[in-house]
Amino acid sequence: MTRAARAANMDAMESDLALLEQKLATLIAHTRALRAANESLRRDLAAAVERNREMNVKVQQAGARLDALIARMPSE
Repeated sequence: MTRAARAANMDAMESDLALLEQKLATLIAHTRALRAANESLRRDLAAAVERNREMNVKVQQAGARLDALIARMPSE
């Protein structure tokens, strides 16, 4: 292989490596963004689950108060 051919191969390899490095950097950036979004969604879900639990407690308490009121109503 001639010196010019080796140089051309090296240039092609360096170009391929630069492209691969760029793609890898993009993949890493997307992975970090997705990880951050996932953590945010986990926090939002945990907050929603807690609000749901609190609302269920309130509904049960309201139901108990209604049952108590109905029990105190005079029967006809």
